[in-house]
Amino acid sequence: MVVKNISEAKAELSALIEAVLNGGEVIVAKAGKPVVKLVRYEGPSEERKPGALKGRIWIAPDFDVLPPDTAEAFGAGEQK
Repeated sequence: MVVKNISEAKAELSALIEAVLNGGEVIVAKAGKPVVKLVRYEGPSEERKPGALKGRIWIAPDFDVLPPDTAEAFGAGEQK
């Protein structure tokens, strides 16, 4: 486990990221007290597929029309 103060972490960020990618653990401290732990991101591995919800989402035809009182509150005046 590596512990670095913020100023050191700024200067060595690339090296610290490499250490994490290689299985290490990095703690960033402020005034000697640990505040952040750098860990490898383990998010979704699948690529996004545009249109995956096609046909499953419905938007009302009047979605973009504001009620008169709301339009007035935003200074938009009358909506068509």
